[in-house]
Amino acid sequence: MLAPWFALAAFLALPPFLWPQSWLLAYLAQSATMIVFALSYNLLLGATGLLSFGHAVYAGLGALIAARVFNASAMPLVLLPLVGGLGGALCGVLFGFIATRRAGTAFAMITLGLGELVVAAAWTLPGWFGGDAGVAIDRASGPLLAGWSFGPAREAYALIALWCGLAGVAMFALSRTPLVRLANAVRDNPVRAAALGCYPGRVRYVMVVLSAFFAGVAGTLGLINLELVSTESVGMMRSGAVLIATVIGGSPAFFGPVAGAIVLTFFSVVVASVTRAWLFYLGLLFVVVVVAAPDGLAGFCARHAARIRSHGWRRCRVAYLWSAAALLLWLAVIVPGVQWAYAAQFGADEGTAFSAWVGAGGGAGVGEEADAGVGASSSSGVRVGALLSNPSAAQLRVALLLGVVAGLAALATRRAGRAHASLARHANAAASAAGADTVVLTATAHAAEQAEGANPANPADRIDRTDGAPQ
Repeated sequence: MLAPWFALAAFLALPPFLWPQSWLLAYLAQSATMIVFALSYNLLLGATGLLSFGHAVYAGLGALIAARVFNASAMPLVLLPLVGGLGGALCGVLFGFIATRRAGTAFAMITLGLGELVVAAAWTLPGWFGGDAGVAIDRASGPLLAGWSFGPAREAYALIALWCGLAGVAMFALSRTPLVRLANAVRDNPVRAAALGCYPGRVRYVMVVLSAFFAGVAGTLGLINLELVSTESVGMMRSGAVLIATVIGGSPAFFGPVAGAIVLTFFSVVVASVTRAWLFYLGLLFVVVVVAAPDGLAGFCARHAARIRSHGWRRCRVAYLWSAAALLLWLAVIVPGVQWAYAAQFGADEGTAFSAWVGAGGGAGVGEEADAGVGASSSSGVRVGALLSNPSAAQLRVALLLGVVAGLAALATRRAGRAHASLARHANAAASAAGADTVVLTATAHAAEQAEGANPANPADRIDRTDGAPQ
């Protein structure tokens, strides 16, 4: 039970001591912010069953209120996330009163409309929202705390990590309260919950306010990291990002959104710094998780860990080795194929090494068009057309190689499927045998009682013949 907490603490605390680079601190700060944001969203989606398309409103408005309060007063930066949380909760009181009057699809559409209204207001009222420039703060302008001004990136990250831990513990404790148990009942069967004396609308309303509070905390952590809050903070893109993170990680488990937030930040920061195809890879991962593991990465790992504990690694290793081989082979097909397509589309922007290898960005296929006066100034469509109409020998070899690897990946996938099916049959056979043994033991005990003249229907006659004690 404590292992996920230790893993989260190690993820947030150890890297700054091992590699104290500024880019790593920025990445960890974004991860911590997204962790709190995803956990706050899961109070709606996972605990209450409410799908929201406007959750970024609470984070953005909470951060905006915190920025205005910080610039107008000399309050300590340490308390700023609390101000942002209260600002998000106030917005939740207003918008939640409107949204929770309906549930299901209607709730999702109402939150979508409210989010778009706030975005429109942000552009209409530049004096309050800051317009294109946003609202900036100087995090080092507040009072010192034990000699810390929080101006350096390491000090600011320490504050963000501390608030991430506090918010995570608070939401974990909240998930164990009777209120969240009522929210689970409302999520599963609101009619039965209402018949037991619960008011589903009130429970949803309280959960929206609590979720908005922690979303405001997350938005303020982002404000501390970037020292800026803009109109993009309340946009639909951010609401969609937190939804993707929660679904990828898995809403049924508490630490599912944590895993999803780390994965999403990895794609948006690390993968995006390498290739512009990061959105394609993220979308592909999202589709695979939704289709193959609807309970997310956390549920997927929990199920397979339970299988290994049940059957042992020796029996399961063949299936998982084939699965790992299939995964690696598919990655060896998809990644070069996508990069090849992007290199053909955008040329040298996708990296000269890969483009030169396949001859797509700066090689023969497009280089011939460049000699004709078309290559450098032509549109991406012309480059792709030239690539398809006049492929080079290197490109044909790469295409053939990818086809061979794709065939091997398909074979490995088939073998992995058969191995997992064999494990499932073994599990079913073991369960059937255990059930049959239970039936045989029950029938034997029943026959023994009848042979000794006991009445099985009378509890007084269910006496152990060895010591006379009731069973």
